[in-house]
Amino acid sequence: MQTLKKTHYLPRFVTPVHNGDEITWLLAGDLGGTKTNLALFRSGEGILDIVREGKYASRDYTNFTDIIQDFISQGEGMPPQRVCIGVAGPVVRGKVELTNLSRDLSEDDIRQATGIKSVALINDLEATAYGLATLSPSQLTTLHRGAADSNGNMAIIAPGTGLGMAGLFWDGQHHFPFPTEGGHTDFAPRTDLDILLLRYLQEKYDIASCERLISGPGIYTIYQFLRDVKGMEESAELGRAIADGDPAAVISKAAQESRVAICVKTMELFVRYLARESCNLVLKMKATGGLFLGGGIPPKIAPMLETGEFYHHYLQGDRMAELLASVPIHIVNNDKSALWGAAYYAGLLEDK
Repeated sequence: MQTLKKTHYLPRFVTPVHNGDEITWLLAGDLGGTKTNLALFRSGEGILDIVREGKYASRDYTNFTDIIQDFISQGEGMPPQRVCIGVAGPVVRGKVELTNLSRDLSEDDIRQATGIKSVALINDLEATAYGLATLSPSQLTTLHRGAADSNGNMAIIAPGTGLGMAGLFWDGQHHFPFPTEGGHTDFAPRTDLDILLLRYLQEKYDIASCERLISGPGIYTIYQFLRDVKGMEESAELGRAIADGDPAAVISKAAQESRVAICVKTMELFVRYLARESCNLVLKMKATGGLFLGGGIPPKIAPMLETGEFYHHYLQGDRMAELLASVPIHIVNNDKSALWGAAYYAGLLEDK
């Protein structure tokens, strides 16, 4: 259960819509390239309360509406009155092509499958932004306190299966999240090593986007570059662990626990590129209200982000170091913030 309070370091949103003192039942979802989380929420009197949850492997279903129907059919009690799904891809006029699944989904598809009229699809990072309203202080790790300008724009960068980015515009009274597809912008090399890596990416993918490096698959790409191009050693044991498991998880764990040289270098580069793109995002958004590191990866590598290396590379923003230093930086530790944000957004919908 979360009480929707407003704090000085979190955004201030428009209050969700309710029918008097009645409870509103909300179906929220977070549809990603790897997994889909669904939850039924109860909302009313300033409280957002999760009733039940379901977790699905996204690739196990050819049609996302089948997941929704399965979830609803397993529940008892009040059916949902409003639906909001955060999706990993650009939503245009109520439709999305899911970036890492090569499938289409529309609000009309969900209406027809469920009979529910109040339906919204929003970008998953937009949902994550709304999810900030539901966080407690314990769900944030502060990397840099900054000046805490509560009347400034904010920004979120979230590396996971892909790389998501979003902004929160301050209009003088409220913050308004908006999605971007900034993860697909070009990787900008600075050093000779970066340039060599850029050429490696161009040969492998043609277009060298930030997401190719600042993501779970990106961690493995950096590792392969160091192994195959720079000739860093990979032990047989490490190679087997990577082949049998999640490469990004194996590499980051080996970097933190075993101090394996190739893994340490991989994560040093990953942190540097995350810091550089965080700097770019803050400057483009003029996000003096705060920068939030979301997604699945930052909480898992928090010790690496707290060493000072992230902040050092983040500050390298031409002549804007003073502005960058004023920005509070937080890690979002709640891996379901997009799900909670989708529920918050569902609360903003009008019943139809």
